Amino acid sequence: MILSTLCYLENGRGDYLMLHRTKKEQDANRDKWIGVGGKFESGESPEECLLREVEEETGLRLTAYRWRGIVTFVSDRWDTEYMHLFTATGWTGTMGRCDEGELVWVAKDALPSLPQWEGDRIFLRLLAQDAPFFSLKLCYRGERLCRALLDGKELPLPPHTFGESQ
Repeated sequence: MILSTLCYLENGRGDYLMLHRTKKEQDANRDKWIGVGGKFESGESPEECLLREVEEETGLRLTAYRWRGIVTFVSDRWDTEYMHLFTATGWTGTMGRCDEGELVWVAKDALPSLPQWEGDRIFLRLLAQDAPFFSLKLCYRGERLCRALLDGKELPLPPHTFGESQ
């Protein structure tokens, strides 16, 4: 079981800070565009992990953030992961280089055109709708989303995933 955080920094101009994962060869997220974050260290709370990971990956110290939900990833390839999802609207510092890829401000309406996990599209839509705190379960076979549940209720999958329940 893996515990992690993921954060989308919002700049007030309709952009999210995205990480294009390009630097690690053996990376499940290779070539995909995701938010910033990472795995918990022993004894960390979700907020402590969030603050540490964002600073490590961006050089920025968060001053205003919101816990948006928990995303459970179930896969036939990887261990189950419980990801704590955040957005942030305030920070201090200067953005630096990231060891895991390129950091880029991307317009929210441009996100659908970028390579992403299908499940990320679901929780990004929930963020855009300002959904209340949610629990989202995403089940994958390989890189294909085959099931999604929001607060315990089955979600229809986007047609291009050709999903099926498991």
